[in-house]
Amino acid sequence: MPQHDIPDDKCLTEQGFDEMDSQQSILLIACGALAREILDLKTRNGWDHLALTCLPAILHVYPERITQAVEDAVAKHRDQYDRIFVVYADCGTGGLLEQACKRLGVEMVRGPHCYSFFEGNDKFAERGDDETTAFYLTDFLARQFDAFVWKPLGLDRHPELRDMYFGNYTKLIYQAQTDDPELTCRAQECADRMGLEFERRFTGYGDLQTTLTDWAGARPKSS
Repeated sequence: MPQHDIPDDKCLTEQGFDEMDSQQSILLIACGALAREILDLKTRNGWDHLALTCLPAILHVYPERITQAVEDAVAKHRDQYDRIFVVYADCGTGGLLEQACKRLGVEMVRGPHCYSFFEGNDKFAERGDDETTAFYLTDFLARQFDAFVWKPLGLDRHPELRDMYFGNYTKLIYQAQTDDPELTCRAQECADRMGLEFERRFTGYGDLQTTLTDWAGARPKSS
């Protein structure tokens, strides 16, 4: 993917991201943590009819704000596109996002969170209780571990609290969307800092890819 198509980390975590065109017929309203993956899939598949707007990824630190942010984005853009899809799973909203999407007549990604749909929701569910003590990282979180985990928990100021937060975990599972040795090294360092065993599991884009493929072929509601 061309380098200029990749949003920088500040844009993803704090400001959101837009790649929109009034000539496109389908809008994806997505979590900023998925921007790189969605842009990659768009480029690979030639999905030029898909427009993308991303809400700030930092909303995941405040999941109670996600539903309203999505509702506001749908209301803002509804008249400009034939179809709108929401590229979020439940993501800690306790079912509120799903209720809002049904009320607004828009589809969202199936699953409880991105760890599930990257692995594949069915496969993730099958693992069930076997991984209740696992801490998951994606490519995005491997890049943004300090901003989304270490600093919000205050561990940059009080590293002695590490075991209080992570003492019930046994391993860190890095769900790799890409084969990137640098990200694997970062994920390993995260596991070391947390005092956990490390496992790398290549998932690719999982159900995100199949879902977007389905949506890319969706007909306009008016047809």
